[in-house]
Amino acid sequence: MRLGRLKALERINNQSLIERTIEHLAPPTQSVLVVTTEEQFDIIRAARLKVKIVVDLYPGKGALGGIYTGLTSADTCYNLVVGCDMPFLNRDLLLYIIENISNFDAVVPKIRGMLEPLHAVYSKGCLAPIHEMIEENRLEISGLFSMVRTRYIDEDELRQFDSQHLSFFNVNTLADLKEARKLIEQREHCLTAAKDNICSD
Repeated sequence: MRLGRLKALERINNQSLIERTIEHLAPPTQSVLVVTTEEQFDIIRAARLKVKIVVDLYPGKGALGGIYTGLTSADTCYNLVVGCDMPFLNRDLLLYIIENISNFDAVVPKIRGMLEPLHAVYSKGCLAPIHEMIEENRLEISGLFSMVRTRYIDEDELRQFDSQHLSFFNVNTLADLKEARKLIEQREHCLTAAKDNICSD
């Protein structure tokens, strides 16, 4: 069963999903920008996130429209794009992805042949091809990567930072939310136990 409500504000361990995401992004990012819909703008703003919030320039065009809006609104040439519903972002992995953007327009992880475009870095060089795709109603983000210089981060590289691929866990359903809370509780229990030298990896 899907959540059927604004999942960005669902709470896990006394934090909303979006607060947790922002916390994981600072560092490695210089600033954080949140793209939302016009309908949700006031709700997100009321959460007092202390980040820049912008309204999607292409409502109804899915994540591709959100990426276009974010790149257009950003002050920097290279920008990390993540979903607000990913509670286990890994700072070291994010830094590694950012560091690999040199000479590319996009850097995107690939796991078992599946791309992770909402855990990737994009340059403003992607704006023109994304605009073209939106105008033609071609909204699959994967279509962009054959149009720009793309670097894929493979599983061997990912394994150095996140062997379980939890970085790509996202919350779409009540079951996902329950699982995320369980995983966080387990992590906290392990960290607490480790202080007493009784927890091992």
